[in-house]
Amino acid sequence: MKIPTKKLKSGFEIPLYGLGTSRMGGHNERDANNDDAADIAGIKAALNAGVTHIDTAEVYANGHSEILVGKAMKGYDRSNIFLVSKVQADNMAYENILNSCKKSLERLQTDYLDLYLLHRFSEKHSLRDSIRALDKLVDDGLTRNIGVCNFSKEQLIEAQSYTKNKIVYNQVHYNLEFREPEVTGLLEYCQNNDIILSAWSPLDKGNMLRNIPDVLQEMCNKYAKTPAQIALNWLMVQPNVIILSKTRQTDHLNENLGAIGWQMDREDVEKLRREYPNQKNISGAVPLVGNSTNIVCSFNTQN
Repeated sequence: MKIPTKKLKSGFEIPLYGLGTSRMGGHNERDANNDDAADIAGIKAALNAGVTHIDTAEVYANGHSEILVGKAMKGYDRSNIFLVSKVQADNMAYENILNSCKKSLERLQTDYLDLYLLHRFSEKHSLRDSIRALDKLVDDGLTRNIGVCNFSKEQLIEAQSYTKNKIVYNQVHYNLEFREPEVTGLLEYCQNNDIILSAWSPLDKGNMLRNIPDVLQEMCNKYAKTPAQIALNWLMVQPNVIILSKTRQTDHLNENLGAIGWQMDREDVEKLRREYPNQKNISGAVPLVGNSTNIVCSFNTQN
């Protein structure tokens, strides 16, 4: 399957569906009892299915997730893979970022990243220096693009003010239930400023699929799609929005990929935006810091 991409006016282009690797190999530390072979097989299955966008981080299993990704990529054409990693908040001093990126590259067994991110905002470090380090990595050819993760609109604006390279990407918690990017104005800001918003946990680790609300079931019936496919498509049809989903099970992967290649009507997207029940304005995982209390967003089928 050929995964479509979204392309910014700046020229930055990224597949709209990516494979997340959080908890592959363990949580914050490597799990000696983890089934590494199954994780590697899951990554390979995604690559074989056409998923070329892989997202990882140095904090995932204390670097072991990156090792698993590196092993899984062996035998594949690196130029066809869009590889993303992140530096953890504790390592966001200037020299530490440079060192972290080099260590990530070693674990991933590659010479460059397609995108390197600050994993979250750090009050302990100078954001100006952190961004200066990202610029240095671009200059040195160790990453082709830079971005951030879990940044609020205000933090994103500040970060962009320091860099000579465009920040093209912000990865945040966003799905039908968790609407913080809408409430804080972050989604609208990204759409209006040529930035990709990447939604992690788009199905809330499957929790959203346990009790299907009537409005979601209505869409399933109309489009002959599963609840997961409707929820994923709702995100992907929005301008500048892509998704990250972790799975190592082939049946779940195939179901997720069924969300691609079609799109809901505009009125149905907006109906889900309005009527999906139990919406939460603050992320249950990594709350963003924002000032707006009004949901302001726009729908346009153009990428």
